[in-house]
Amino acid sequence: MPSTDNRLAVRKTYKLYVGGAFPRSESGRSYVVNDARGAFLANAALASRKDARDAVVAARKAWPGWTGKTAYNRGQVVYRIAEMLEGRRSQFVDEVAAGEGSSRAKAERSVDEAIDRLVWYAGWADKIGQVVGSTNPVAGPYFDFSVPESTGVVAVVAPQDSSLLGLISVVAPAIVTGNTVVVLAAEERPLPAITLGEVLATSDLPGGVVNILTGRVAEVAPWLAGHMDVNAIDLVGVADAELGKELELAAAENLKRVLRVPDKAPDWSADPGIGRLTAYLETKTVWHPIGI
Repeated sequence: MPSTDNRLAVRKTYKLYVGGAFPRSESGRSYVVNDARGAFLANAALASRKDARDAVVAARKAWPGWTGKTAYNRGQVVYRIAEMLEGRRSQFVDEVAAGEGSSRAKAERSVDEAIDRLVWYAGWADKIGQVVGSTNPVAGPYFDFSVPESTGVVAVVAPQDSSLLGLISVVAPAIVTGNTVVVLAAEERPLPAITLGEVLATSDLPGGVVNILTGRVAEVAPWLAGHMDVNAIDLVGVADAELGKELELAAAENLKRVLRVPDKAPDWSADPGIGRLTAYLETKTVWHPIGI
């Protein structure tokens, strides 16, 4: 039997996650990902305009089936993702610690909070409708109901400072409420997002509900902001104020709903509230005659 001392390490090829599959970037490009100390970690795919367009197509295709599921079922699926993250906890801890330069104890807390955050949002799946929906009093022989519905395809520029907890905190509320998403992962810390794609691919989440791109924010985000089939965009991960303004202007072309660049970095460990649950909901009002 050959000695294991001389064996070659099996290097991982990091790819995109689009439509439930792992394609290489259409451009054939990649970029170097270093850890917090500057040491080489991996080569990640450098997404292009074509990759962004493919991701939007996949998200749009998946949206009718996903938003058509019951809220209870969506909650079950998101809870299953939390279960699978728990099973790969050690790997996520390693990747968060390496990318963010944090101690292992701090990385463990961050990963545990990300798992708990998924469970928390899963629990809200079949409750948010009762909180933001209503039966409205009207002057006439009618029932009048206001019912929340998903917005559609949401583009997300993931937080740069929190590669897993921040990512989960912006993606989970969007999909729990029936939207599909295209995520541009943290540019310098993409590995937890890539590993999350592997988790999603083997979970109960239908392909295309979450699509993950890796690459340069300044290069890919404008294509998502200006895409006419993207209904909303979250700019929380845009660090450049000038770029943020440009993306807001591009998003205005088709009246996208925009979550603007925050004035200061959010505290991802804080109680998230329901703000992001309601961010991508539209209200449909239905009138129905009484007695018919």
